[in-house]
Amino acid sequence: MDRQHVSQKLRHDLVRLSLILKWVVFSFLTGLLLGVLGAFFYHAIAYATAFRQGHPYVLALLPVGAVIILFLYHIFNDEDDRGTNLVLSAIHRDDNIPLRMAPLIFVSTVFSHFVGASVGREGAALQFGGSIGNNLGKLFRFNDTDKKTMIMVGMSGVFSALFGTPVAAAVFSMEVVSVGIMHYNALMPCVVSSFVAREVARRLGAPAPFFDIGAVPGFDLTGALKITGLAVLCGLISIVFCAALHRGNIIMEVFLKNRYIRALVLGSMILVLTLIVGDQTYNGAGVDYINACMAGDERPFGSVIKIVFTVFSIIAGYKGGEIVPSFFIGASLGSTYGGLIHFSPALCAAVGMGSVFCGVTNCPITSLIICLELFGFDGLPYFALAVAFSYLLSGYYGLYTAQTIVFSKYRSKQINKETH
Repeated sequence: MDRQHVSQKLRHDLVRLSLILKWVVFSFLTGLLLGVLGAFFYHAIAYATAFRQGHPYVLALLPVGAVIILFLYHIFNDEDDRGTNLVLSAIHRDDNIPLRMAPLIFVSTVFSHFVGASVGREGAALQFGGSIGNNLGKLFRFNDTDKKTMIMVGMSGVFSALFGTPVAAAVFSMEVVSVGIMHYNALMPCVVSSFVAREVARRLGAPAPFFDIGAVPGFDLTGALKITGLAVLCGLISIVFCAALHRGNIIMEVFLKNRYIRALVLGSMILVLTLIVGDQTYNGAGVDYINACMAGDERPFGSVIKIVFTVFSIIAGYKGGEIVPSFFIGASLGSTYGGLIHFSPALCAAVGMGSVFCGVTNCPITSLIICLELFGFDGLPYFALAVAFSYLLSGYYGLYTAQTIVFSKYRSKQINKETH
């Protein structure tokens, strides 16, 4: 081996080492920042939810809450807010993510939970983290490729800090962008950011949830068939949820073209539905009811009612995302299914959560990991089986229209189409 070749190899090794050190430093610092912001976000939402539950009269703001949010976005010249779709487009096509997205989604999500809109928080986390990550990349003059990695690093950090599943958060940011491929170049920085953010958030009082599903039945043919039946239902209801969101928005834009009137009408309908139900089960993210499902609480039409509440809330203009509502839908469907067939309602609720999440996000690896982080490893065979069927049966529907299906779910073929 000549001296010139050795010198070139040494230079290449030094370049690789410098890149590794660069991403270790930036992902660590980003995780620190987003851990603090994520914990603050968690506590703000928790306080807003607790206040609403203790003071039900704030539900009276539901008709005007979305109007206020729309006006807020108008003031900041962001009336055509694309939410998480903009974050995904920034990774695909270099779309710009304005820094104002972070404070806007923060304030509007907390306010949405305060008035009782049926929204989640992790969708907001993706927008919040993506905006911070993208603008940190701009600040330090990263090239276009590295800015895309920083977006995923930011998404992982806030998702982990807010929801408490660091491994799933790291993988989700790489998997959700393009179905069928993984952005492995972002693996190390996303993992570092995710774990650092989670530890910071934990120290600042944001807990990591864990659901006790009790004793898991042994995995056999009977159990496998029962869980497969549930997975089929979850795949189908995920299609209903996504179609209702997208088609419902199109229909409302035709019949209620003025977005402020649309917000007022749909907000009023949410309030009326809440009064008919008689409690706040379907308002907010619904984490308390998810816990109840683990204990066997069955509301036969709970999943359908949650879909209606969430669709009305999102179309009205409330912010927060659809991920936790998808958990609610899956837990409700699973608990009811388990009670009907007399097969561990807690396990079925857990399987339902993972399966519906997979169906609406098209992220099977993340779905399996999130089940393991939330429910433990005892149910692994059931989780894997259910996620596999839900992924196939949900077709090419998804929450995010900017998500690209790179490879077909049904054959070894590249298709490059967006979800619908």
